[in-house]
Amino acid sequence: MPNSALLDLLRGAATTVAVCGLAIALGVPLGLAIATARTGRNAVIRAACGIYSSFVRAVPLVTFVMLIYFGLPALGLEFDPVPAAIIALTLNTAAFNSEIWRAAIMDFPLGQLDAARALGMTPRMAFWRITFPQIWRQSVPPLVNEMTLLIKTSPAIAIIGVVDLTRKARQIAESTYEPLPPFLSAAAIYGAVLIVLVIAARLIERRLKSMSVA
Repeated sequence: MPNSALLDLLRGAATTVAVCGLAIALGVPLGLAIATARTGRNAVIRAACGIYSSFVRAVPLVTFVMLIYFGLPALGLEFDPVPAAIIALTLNTAAFNSEIWRAAIMDFPLGQLDAARALGMTPRMAFWRITFPQIWRQSVPPLVNEMTLLIKTSPAIAIIGVVDLTRKARQIAESTYEPLPPFLSAAAIYGAVLIVLVIAARLIERRLKSMSVA
């Protein structure tokens, strides 16, 4: 495969990493916010967040991407392809992340929260000082799994014209009439990105474990 084609693949990979990275950075805290709302006292907010989470998780990602890009302009909200892709991936991964966070919150021992209230902590203070540090450690592995799934399904953004890694590999294959080299190279790049993500996650897990022991 020519060097120019390889550089094009790397540009596509950079787009994939940038879009997915932003979606992950925004989706993880948004998922936590949705989870806390779903476990809160306001019934209306709980129901709304539950409907949102169930709807987004049920809709195929490619359909959701098209809904954001082609459907929102009917409501007066129009986005370029890359911002639309970031929004779609963020909202999608946030819905799945919220289920991970919610499960960790629901499994958290209530006795610790009762003790925190007895010491005069507010619910918000107890959450950030006691609950969050523990559910964070518990949630890292499933959150990383969701991140890897997001990266694997991210080629769905090509449907709205974003030139990501997969779309660039297809363009090279169509222009050279040799599909095997670009798609093998794209697969290798995806694998390398996921390996880096998994290694980073393991380092974080070890760090969290060492902090908890200390």
